[in-house]
Amino acid sequence: MDAEQREPRRRVTAQLRELRFDAGSLCLDLVATVGRRPEVPVERMGDAARLRAWCRGVGVTLEDGYDAQGVLESLHALRAAAHDIASAALDAHRPRQESVDLVNLLAGSEPPAPRLESTAEGGWVPKASRPLTEEALLSLVARDLIDLVTDDARRSRLTACASEVCRMLCLDPGGGRPRKWCSMRRCGNQAKAAGRRQRAAAP
Repeated sequence: MDAEQREPRRRVTAQLRELRFDAGSLCLDLVATVGRRPEVPVERMGDAARLRAWCRGVGVTLEDGYDAQGVLESLHALRAAAHDIASAALDAHRPRQESVDLVNLLAGSEPPAPRLESTAEGGWVPKASRPLTEEALLSLVARDLIDLVTDDARRSRLTACASEVCRMLCLDPGGGRPRKWCSMRRCGNQAKAAGRRQRAAAP
């Protein structure tokens, strides 16, 4: 019975493979390109098409002629380091020294110059001033991670989805009830449905 109960968790759906852009931070959006870390990890950014989609989703453009496989390998290495460091900031364990060394190395490259652009709603958003080199993209993500874990206000909002099969790292937006789920449409609704099934099955 236990194996039957766990089986649906192992099923990889199209929704589970979708890229996530709702973690609240560039570095956490990169971390979120792996799903279901506690169980069997699901790769969400494993090829050139997914790399382009992720770049569009986070609002960056890479220079023409980049080596997609090389960029993916670099982002995957940074992703592992970012997960190690961000989760350490959340639960106070010590991250691996190689994770810290990699982030410091990548952050040392020249970051892209920011540019301010207005939105249709009248707000403001930062935009990269030009297409990015691989080094500039990695620097951008690494610096965002450093800011996240060293800024007390941002770090205090760091949380993990309450779903044991998700545990996505994200920032609580604040101003209301604490963020329990990575998304109410995803893990929140699944938890509610599971609760209803348990109550219905109870004697």
